[in-house]
Amino acid sequence: MTIKFTLNGRPTEVEAPGDMPLLWVLREKLNLTGTKFGCGIAACGACTVQVNGTAARTCVLPVASVEGADVKTIEGLSPDGDPLTTVQQAWIEHQVPQCGYCQSGMIMAVESLLAQNPSPTDADIDAAITNICRCGTYERLRAAVHSAARARREAQL
Repeated sequence: MTIKFTLNGRPTEVEAPGDMPLLWVLREKLNLTGTKFGCGIAACGACTVQVNGTAARTCVLPVASVEGADVKTIEGLSPDGDPLTTVQQAWIEHQVPQCGYCQSGMIMAVESLLAQNPSPTDADIDAAITNICRCGTYERLRAAVHSAARARREAQL
């Protein structure tokens, strides 16, 4: 089956079974390995990307469901690393990652949160960012989210 969608701002066509999880299409067919496999049941969030601006866990998302959609992966946030997004900059400043495995999914979820809520409280962050970090850097994550939100608000002034 041919699936057509926009991937990181570019029209994309891929041949895959319609029920193949988007995660495996991204990693195996399109060679975008920034999106990680964690649990396979949409519980951990390591596989999070944005579909039409909303955080989506791709390990259980059939590729057919993104037909015509706008999909953004971690590779699409800051092509070539310049410039980094405010979230990526805050991640570095607050030293959020330890092992780093879950970070691409976390960053994609936070980018979605801040697009919808430019001034999240700790409770908002906890409710929206349900990704699991085995290293337990949640306090640094919250600080980074607040820092990125503040930087975005200041940039709009």
